[in-house]
Amino acid sequence: MSKADDKLFSQHEHALEKANEVCPECGGNVIIKHGKSGAFLGCSSYPNCQYTRPIVEHERVEEKLLIGSECPECGSELSVKQGRYGMFIGCSNFPECHHIEGTHHHEDAGVACPKCTKGKLTERTNRYGKTFYSCDQYPKCKFVVNNTPVEGVCQQCDFPLLLKRQMAAGEKLQCAQKKCGYFQK
Repeated sequence: MSKADDKLFSQHEHALEKANEVCPECGGNVIIKHGKSGAFLGCSSYPNCQYTRPIVEHERVEEKLLIGSECPECGSELSVKQGRYGMFIGCSNFPECHHIEGTHHHEDAGVACPKCTKGKLTERTNRYGKTFYSCDQYPKCKFVVNNTPVEGVCQQCDFPLLLKRQMAAGEKLQCAQKKCGYFQK
């Protein structure tokens, strides 16, 4: 083998270790499997062996107390914690107290809700980080759009809201009513 082959092999040696991994519970082979939450590593002897683990190990963060902070519900100190959807600030007296600080600020989009006409559309973020706009009168009004709302009236159906859409030909305005979907000229 040449020096180039040695170098290439040593750089990717860790990949071979993962490929021939042995199950710590039964001694079977660990293989990549696919489930409803995505890919994971699991024992090939399933269902006799239930061993699984994530493909990518996420670094756990120690819970850190925020000195000088106070939980508005029980008076205990607040702490920085890590949950299934990322970092958040919550009461250190969990599980007795379930207080969690709001992490997402909701900005007013400056457009009235076309469905209930009482509320305003606010920018929000879902748990996957995607932005959407919904009525601030939720749960009474469940109006939601995924694109940036713009004040205006549809030229075809007179619906009182337009959406800013980024198309291949540039930015266009579209009717926010799903049944219409007309693009303004």
